[in-house]
Amino acid sequence: MATSLGEIAETFGCTLKGDAGIVVDSVASLASAADNQLSFYSNTALQPLLENTAAAAVIVRPNDADHCPAAALIHDDPYACYARIAAALHPPAPLASGTHSSAVVDTQATVAESSELAANVVVGRNARIGERCYIGPGTVVGNDAIIGDDCRLVANVTVAHGVSIGRRVILHPGAVVGSDGFGNAQTAEGWVKVPQVGGLQIGDDVEIGANSTIDRGAMDDTIIGRGVRIDNLVQIAHNVQIGDHTAIAAQCGFAGSAVIGQRCMFAGHSGTVGHITVCDDVVVMGKGVLTKDISEPGVYSALFPAEPIRDWNRKAARFRRLDSLQQRVSELEKKGQ
Repeated sequence: MATSLGEIAETFGCTLKGDAGIVVDSVASLASAADNQLSFYSNTALQPLLENTAAAAVIVRPNDADHCPAAALIHDDPYACYARIAAALHPPAPLASGTHSSAVVDTQATVAESSELAANVVVGRNARIGERCYIGPGTVVGNDAIIGDDCRLVANVTVAHGVSIGRRVILHPGAVVGSDGFGNAQTAEGWVKVPQVGGLQIGDDVEIGANSTIDRGAMDDTIIGRGVRIDNLVQIAHNVQIGDHTAIAAQCGFAGSAVIGQRCMFAGHSGTVGHITVCDDVVVMGKGVLTKDISEPGVYSALFPAEPIRDWNRKAARFRRLDSLQQRVSELEKKGQ
């Protein structure tokens, strides 16, 4: 959508340094942007790219405006500002309200007339789909599920029975929400399945990545708070609670009944054991696993980064000798007494 820099500056609270009449119609990186495109700069390591960009305009912090060879849209938080402008320049395709001929909608389901149901969608009994939703190809909405207004289920999404989804939620391809949790009782004869009779509540403005899975509760509900961001290939087990505005990167896992606070961040391949509580504003670094309650906000890390195999083998050999070393120290301490 073509827009002048003057309009952008006024709409998004920027200070413009340059020609207000310049028109941009899309966004691109500093390296690849053309003279009809907008970019942003927030990492000093990319200063050479900034100084040589061909972009029509760049969103920069106040201190970086003098380094910008193009028009500068000055903002204290260039990345967040860029995100809002990019959304305006690249709006989603308009809905084609109605139901595709191949979709199967139960006669007792309720679907708003302003919503679009694509090919091969299945909507179960007593399900409710709100206004202006897009239900993409191959998606299944189970019995008694509720989907709020302005949601987008991109393709091949499964919303199991009884799941409640808020407004403006995005579910990417292959996401499965409300499947059974891993509940099994061990007996002498083998495993006995524990019925998963709880539900799943997903708050407003949540985004769930491709092939991520969120289990329904065993008895009480699994809860995903408002504004949560979940990357691809994330597993959230039954009865987990994720606080508002928490962000979870790819390949994270959360065991049953973990309670995660607000505004937490989990880097890739991190997660928690079950039945622990994590306070607000906790950051867990990549591959870190929380094994006990966390009551103090801050950054937590575990495991070691990759290093040359020769160095790691030497450290591993020392680790294997810790028991004998501890025994010798104990014996020396006894002799010292």
